[in-house]
Amino acid sequence: MVASTLTDMTVTRCLRGAFILAAMFLPRAASAQHTGHQAADTMASMPGMDVTAHMAGVLGIPHTRLGSGTSWQPEAAPHYGWHFLRGGWTLMVHGVAYAEYDRQLGPRGDDQVGSINWGMLMAMHSLLGGMLHLHGMLSAEPATIGSAGYPLLLQSGESYHGEALHDRQHPHDLFMEAGAIYEHAVVQNLALSIYVAPVGEPAIGPVAFPHRSSAASDPLAPLGHHWQDATHITYGVLTLGMFSRTWRAEASIFNGREPDEHRTNFDMRKLDSYAGRVFYNPNANWSYSAAAAYLASPEILHPEESVHRYSASVMNTRLMGARGEWSSSLIYGANAVSGAKLANSALVETNFDIDGVNTLFGRAELVQKSAQDLLVASELETQRFDVGELTLGYSREVLRARGLTLGASVLGTVNVVPRSLEATYGSRFPKGYAVFLRLRPDRMRTAHGKPGM
Repeated sequence: MVASTLTDMTVTRCLRGAFILAAMFLPRAASAQHTGHQAADTMASMPGMDVTAHMAGVLGIPHTRLGSGTSWQPEAAPHYGWHFLRGGWTLMVHGVAYAEYDRQLGPRGDDQVGSINWGMLMAMHSLLGGMLHLHGMLSAEPATIGSAGYPLLLQSGESYHGEALHDRQHPHDLFMEAGAIYEHAVVQNLALSIYVAPVGEPAIGPVAFPHRSSAASDPLAPLGHHWQDATHITYGVLTLGMFSRTWRAEASIFNGREPDEHRTNFDMRKLDSYAGRVFYNPNANWSYSAAAAYLASPEILHPEESVHRYSASVMNTRLMGARGEWSSSLIYGANAVSGAKLANSALVETNFDIDGVNTLFGRAELVQKSAQDLLVASELETQRFDVGELTLGYSREVLRARGLTLGASVLGTVNVVPRSLEATYGSRFPKGYAVFLRLRPDRMRTAHGKPGM
């Protein structure tokens, strides 16, 4: 068992403490003539108040369309966070902390008590006729999960103590994002953007799984993570973009090397990789994307191997009643390692929030993984195995207070492996389950009571 050294409550207190310290240093009005502005700032920071008027950026695009990095999602997707106005700055604090017990069964299984978590501060301000975004995101997982990661059957990617991680998901780094975006309209319905990030996400894949509304209740990483969205933490990114109100095209150069097992440092390297991505959001409910990338030497254990990665996604969110919403994603990702044929992956996931209290969620995947990925004996390291998983879960919000919500959830997973791996995993259908307590900010709401707009 890999024991966590920090409790979930400690993580939450750290996030709240960081928020309070930041608020102390924000500009405040000093005279009685600014009383009205102070009142407006206070109103904007209160949970449940109207945030609509302050959540639109360049070309009038709502900030709720922003996903991870520079990605887009359906703008109807709900956001969980705190919203503030201070001295011309629009501030949003997002984050989540799970206390979990994770048990994976069979010869390759393990169990763990730990905490999956992250916290983010976004600050936006008009600048030279455009909009400046500053993003900072941290995770305590190097301490609450540990460098060996958490148990997850059939998962692969990155390394620990000189060996490839298998049947475990690596933790997030302490520094998940530190970057800036500047956007400026050039004509009525066309704008340009630049994203510079010592730690950030290049233009690859869909919205990363920790930020997808369709994965909002399932903190465990998809098995196709390294086929689809694993580059959401990259040490060195430069992205140029062009967009209208409905489409976005962008290109990145970046450091293609995955983070190492030392999760608290900066793994800087030259910008040796490149990617391109397009989004199309025809309305508030749909978002489509396609991307292609070249990653130079991404894995530390195999520096001679480079990867071509391709992805496509369809995301949908629909609001239901006063607090309900239904978000779903269909995602394809593929890797071609050093000229080999494509290894494919497909994922469908859904998050059905019935009434703001009860949520049903699920995920189904099929991924082609090699003997090298799974660290299994084979005459050829490149031999492919078709593996899959089906996860179903239920979550219930049990408490709302002071702008925070506490939820409890449970999920179960049935995996599928070919007969050639039955002896390795003890079954053709190895299983796992997890139970969680989740602490996060309440949902942002509009004056009409609709979530996430």
